Amino acid sequence: MDKCAKNFPKRGTTDSMQEPLSIYMGRKAADTIREQGWRAAPFRTLIGASGGPKWLILSALDQVLAPLLADGVQPLTLLGSSIGTWRHACLSTTNPSAAIKRLQQAYLYQAYSCAKPSPQEVSRVAESMLCEALGPEGLQNVIHHPRFFNAIITARAVGVARAQHGLPLIAGMATATLANTLTRRALAKFFERVAFCHGALNTVPFAADFNTQKIALTETNLIPALKASGAIPLLMQCEPDIDGAPPGPYWDGGIIDYHFSLEGKQTEGLILYPHFRPQLTPGWFDKMLPWRTMPKTVIDNLVLICPSERFLAALPHGKIPDRGDFRMMKAEDRIAYWEVCVAESRRLAEAFHEVINGDNPLCGVTVVE
Repeated sequence: MDKCAKNFPKRGTTDSMQEPLSIYMGRKAADTIREQGWRAAPFRTLIGASGGPKWLILSALDQVLAPLLADGVQPLTLLGSSIGTWRHACLSTTNPSAAIKRLQQAYLYQAYSCAKPSPQEVSRVAESMLCEALGPEGLQNVIHHPRFFNAIITARAVGVARAQHGLPLIAGMATATLANTLTRRALAKFFERVAFCHGALNTVPFAADFNTQKIALTETNLIPALKASGAIPLLMQCEPDIDGAPPGPYWDGGIIDYHFSLEGKQTEGLILYPHFRPQLTPGWFDKMLPWRTMPKTVIDNLVLICPSERFLAALPHGKIPDRGDFRMMKAEDRIAYWEVCVAESRRLAEAFHEVINGDNPLCGVTVVE
């Protein structure tokens, strides 16, 4: 029997682990895609997680994703933090595949004056990468896109976490880390969620907590918001203030929404989540708390796409790129390793292309209930 003959593989017994790509769906999402196919599926939310260099493993897949999303007719909320917002901004340009390629190349070959660059230099390089990727018309494309409504998540520091550098910043982050260990709700004493949004976006998904504030995107605040959403404390500069928003400082949106908790009222339509892994860790500080990570939890209308374990094991060093590579490798070795991972990412793109264009839209899918 062909491995794709069954529409609904039993939980945990899919053949997808033998392939480069793993796809997990909730029952509602699986029913919908089985009936309507991928191109007609009513995707209403696209999620992009924090992860820095991890995104490189999805960079070729994003180029397949671009025309799939362009085929839709309904509005699409692009909810992201950190590098997820950069990807979404590229997808919102008039030529998204070209913008993703420019970001891929700029990110791959980013260069610094020394092995431990200052936060100021890292921020300058980040802005240069963004401007190169988006191109001269990119800001207008993102702000005025007729269907793609970006929501750029940032973390606004409050209280004792308001320090911007040095020992006070370290002390504030350490205090927030300890409080978060006790309960994620305590993190709201240190950070508020500020979402910089397309003017047509009425509601930010999965954002009922952390005193969420919604600020309209403009030409003057788009690049600062994108930079702030990826501004890791101590590694980059914060954005001290952003036009149209309350006084900062603004830091990496992943502090609150690293992979997003996906808790609360579900959004309309389907949620598409290309990710680096099948597990979701809500906030940045939760990385140190394994009990906060949700193992292959898929809500009813979610489609989660990620590299398979077999694919990851075959990569150099048995992993995808991460920020530690800057510290552990010489620049030329890091670039060579990342180039291999980018080349391998095409296998994910080819596998996804086959799924969305094949006769069986649920080929290799694992349905999680």
